[in-house]
Amino acid sequence: MKILVANLGSTSFKYRLYDLGAPGEPMLARGAVDRIGAPQSKVAYSSSKGKTDGEQPIPDHGEAVRLCLEQLTDPDLGVIASADEVAAIGFKAVHAKGVSGVQRVDANLLTAMEAFNDVAPAHNPPYVKAMRMLAERFPSMPLVAAFETGFHATIPDRTRRYAIPEAWATEHGVLRWGFHGASHRYIAERSAELIQRPGLKVISCHLGGSSSLCAIKDGKSVATSMGMSPQSGLFQNNRVGDFDPFALPAVMRATGMSLEQTLDVLASQSGLLGLSGVNDLRDVEAAADSGDAKAQLALEMFVTSIRHYLGAYLVELGDTDAIVFTAGIGENSSRIRSMVCRDLGFFGIHLNTELNEAVGGEHKISTADSKVEVWVIPTNEEIIVARQARDLLAGSA
Repeated sequence: MKILVANLGSTSFKYRLYDLGAPGEPMLARGAVDRIGAPQSKVAYSSSKGKTDGEQPIPDHGEAVRLCLEQLTDPDLGVIASADEVAAIGFKAVHAKGVSGVQRVDANLLTAMEAFNDVAPAHNPPYVKAMRMLAERFPSMPLVAAFETGFHATIPDRTRRYAIPEAWATEHGVLRWGFHGASHRYIAERSAELIQRPGLKVISCHLGGSSSLCAIKDGKSVATSMGMSPQSGLFQNNRVGDFDPFALPAVMRATGMSLEQTLDVLASQSGLLGLSGVNDLRDVEAAADSGDAKAQLALEMFVTSIRHYLGAYLVELGDTDAIVFTAGIGENSSRIRSMVCRDLGFFGIHLNTELNEAVGGEHKISTADSKVEVWVIPTNEEIIVARQARDLLAGSA
């Protein structure tokens, strides 16, 4: 079974094609279309047969998928004989009202996603628009949404619930849903393969453009830092993270902004960007190295927020077996890993400085006598989504 996994943005379409019936579940090809709707869109494609890139007009996501299928069946660089070999398109969906897990995309599902557009403003609107267009353009192609909230369904109510009127939770779905589920699920599975310890207790640190921590016990999520929306928990590149809602009236009175304008600032002009003026951690690190006090503060605040949840989850899990760093920052910033693990010897956490600096790819970076193992494990959210789409189709066959 071959599954196409799509990552959608408002003006972008990125994909990977997996063959889940072959040994090792190989990725056969990958591609991307950026600046959809512009006079000229950037197009890239690569497979084991070669690479190509260029520019051409791509007016919408439907045309991007048509181009994708054309690339995959190209006589020279393609990897399948016919688009009919693609069993489904899988999406790493974010949030929907009253819906989680893995679902076939239909009109009801899109309506449920639209109901939470303001909860996930950076994700839901472009996904809903593109999914609806693809369903109309390719009616015979199964579309599968794997919601990031699904992995966190095992979190107990004592951690999942807010201290709010019960009806808000039971009738309106105001809960700590959690996100980055595909990444945390992959880390749960891969760390179990590497460490091979019964009842494994792992803290997964997904640190990237958006970030969250997850406490995992025996492969199941028991706590996570994000709550009702992806704007909560750790602060992100340009999202606020944890924030007291009672500050909103004061800000609105002082600035004259509406609620919608204020929420937009919190969702798109805050985080690293709001603190330092730049929203890429690599640029923040460079600015801090040059003596920029705002950038240095942003780094320290980011690490402090990570350690806040790390400490909570060390207590939640008890005898923790491993801490895993993953995603763009977690995999590539030795500086952040070092700062997070600094002075945690009383927890039995000891980082090997040389391994931490030299690591590339999957590797343990703790010392031999560290009670808690520390790992860097590159995540693979796409293979998780591909497997989930396959399993849903197999169950409905």
